[in-house]
Amino acid sequence: MEKRRYSVEFVRSRAAALAFFLVALSACDREADRPNVAAAPPAPVQTGVASYYAPELAGKTTASGEPHDPNALTAASRSLPLGATAKVTNAESGQSVTVEVNDRGPYAKNRILDVSPKAAEHLGFKDEGVAKVAVQPLPER
Repeated sequence: MEKRRYSVEFVRSRAAALAFFLVALSACDREADRPNVAAAPPAPVQTGVASYYAPELAGKTTASGEPHDPNALTAASRSLPLGATAKVTNAESGQSVTVEVNDRGPYAKNRILDVSPKAAEHLGFKDEGVAKVAVQPLPER
C-alpha cells in the first residue's frame, strides 16, 4: 500500500472549504427559524342574512359583559371573536358600517349576524328588519 502525503496548503484549503460549508449550512438553518413576516391573508367574507336586536333587549347584558346599547355600533356573531371589528355591507343598497362584536348570536338558524338598531339604520334595513349582508372581519389595530 502506498501512503499519500498531503501538503500543508492542501490540508488548510480542505479545512477552509469544510468550515465554509458548515457556516453556509448553519445559515440555512437560521433562515428556517425566522418567523414568516409576510402579511396574513384577509379574513374571508361571510354572506347571509342579518337582523337587528329587538328594542326590549336594551340594557340586557351581552356576552362581553357590557349592557346592550341600541345606539352603539355593535353586533352579535357566532363565528367572529368577541372584541373583533367587522365591516358590514348591505348587499342590496351598498351601505356599510363598521361594528364591534360584543355578543353571541343570532339564534335564528338562517341568520349570520344581529346588529344594533343604530347599525341597522346605517345599513338601511331598520324598516324591513332583515337584509342580505356581507361581513368582512377587519384586522386588529
